[in-house]
Amino acid sequence: MKKFLGIVVLALGAHAAWAEVPNSELMELGKKLYFDPRLSQDGTVSCNSCHNLMSNGSDGRPGSVGVGGKVGGRKAPTVWNSEVYGAFFWDGRAASLEEQAKGPLVNPIEMAMKDHKAVEERVKKIGYAPFFEKVFNSKDAIKIDNIASAIAHFERSLFVRNSRFDQFLAGKKDALSEQAKRGYQLVQEVGCLACHNGPDFAGPQIPKQAFLMKFPTLPDPAIEKEYKISQDLGRYQVTKNDSDKHMWRVQSWRNVALTAPYFHNGAVKTLQEAVRVMAKVQLNRDLKSHEINDIVAFLDSLTSDFPKVSLPELPMLKHEALF
Repeated sequence: MKKFLGIVVLALGAHAAWAEVPNSELMELGKKLYFDPRLSQDGTVSCNSCHNLMSNGSDGRPGSVGVGGKVGGRKAPTVWNSEVYGAFFWDGRAASLEEQAKGPLVNPIEMAMKDHKAVEERVKKIGYAPFFEKVFNSKDAIKIDNIASAIAHFERSLFVRNSRFDQFLAGKKDALSEQAKRGYQLVQEVGCLACHNGPDFAGPQIPKQAFLMKFPTLPDPAIEKEYKISQDLGRYQVTKNDSDKHMWRVQSWRNVALTAPYFHNGAVKTLQEAVRVMAKVQLNRDLKSHEINDIVAFLDSLTSDFPKVSLPELPMLKHEALF
């Protein structure tokens, strides 16, 4: 346990070295854009629709609903603490939050804008020009890179780390229950930390580089039949390299108790079952019920209190309807 605590402390220092401090005006502009559904083709879907900051930063669905009721094939990850990842999306195809922010805007089953030029024209039409001019000090600042920069800057502010486990690391030994302490010891002994290591239990934090692991490593016929976790080929869908089949970004354990359903396809509804499945298909370990419950108690201790996010006032169109 002492060795693991050392890893956590070192990783916390590494995180602080490269994390960006948000600029308040840019962050506020990004907040407006994040909550504005008019950035979607028919004005029905915002970033917040799938990554809801009024709750856990996700939407609680196996697949998110986009424009026209189209349903995506992968679960929306939580946006809370998203900055801890070196790369983004389940398959790690975006090297930065800025690059990630551009994707949903033009994805046909998400926000469905025709192209990034159409996004720029929409942002101009609905009255954002004064905000962009002030933040970027230019009368021609409404560009897709600046739109993405503002959204990403806001997302970087959505960082929480005040869980009972953090209190435990800080020296408050009674912050964890005895059951959570057993679970903490068990995840080390079973081998979970081979992938879920570091301060956010998501692997090394290397900018512009995803920490990917194969899932499932040891396919189980019964689990596959029930949850179909191998149907999506993961990173391979992007690279078409055989070595990338079933490679996925390792997800953070922080706040995992609040972000059901689980896995890339959202097929598993409970955290207890997710723990059982992971142990079986990744480590060939059949956990007993009390072991699963101990691990879940530890994962519960990684839950933080989310700060309140007030809704922004959006620019309003005068004298005409947008749609």
